[in-house]
Amino acid sequence: MDAGTSFDQGDRQSSQYLTFVVGDAEYGIGILRAKEIIEYDTVTAVPNAPPFVRGVINLRGRVVSVVDLAVRFGRQPAEVTRRSCIVVVEVDRGGTRDVVGIVADRVSQVVELPADAIEPSPAFGSGVRTDWLLGLGRADKGFVLLLDTDRMLSDWDESAELAAQLDAASAEAPLQ
Repeated sequence: MDAGTSFDQGDRQSSQYLTFVVGDAEYGIGILRAKEIIEYDTVTAVPNAPPFVRGVINLRGRVVSVVDLAVRFGRQPAEVTRRSCIVVVEVDRGGTRDVVGIVADRVSQVVELPADAIEPSPAFGSGVRTDWLLGLGRADKGFVLLLDTDRMLSDWDESAELAAQLDAASAEAPLQ
């Protein structure tokens, strides 16, 4: 798939997933959540953002946060290459629809996964919190980790608030 590809909002196949690679794993998101794929370009860093937030981009006049899934999953930051892209996804953040960019090493394909090809999330071994997964999709050569983008991309606000509270508390503590 080429950078700049948009998806038809009329596509209502809930068993279709856009798959992409981050590190050594293939992930999938529901095709209805994928808004577009854009070339990785300038990302503006934001002070005090959580470590997994690379920064923001200007997407046709709209500020979009860009998340590095590798860091979100506790790994080293994704290396930006000529195949790197940003998958723009729609998320539900506390009842509000928002868009967030996900850094991907490369986009794979759109796959059709019937219900019987989706296994429950494993209790271990995926490198991803199980509450961030919808399940494992059996694909041609292995499994695709199907992400619950609402959970994975909307709960960083609480962790950012906690980090800010800890920073404030340490700033107020007297020096020994």
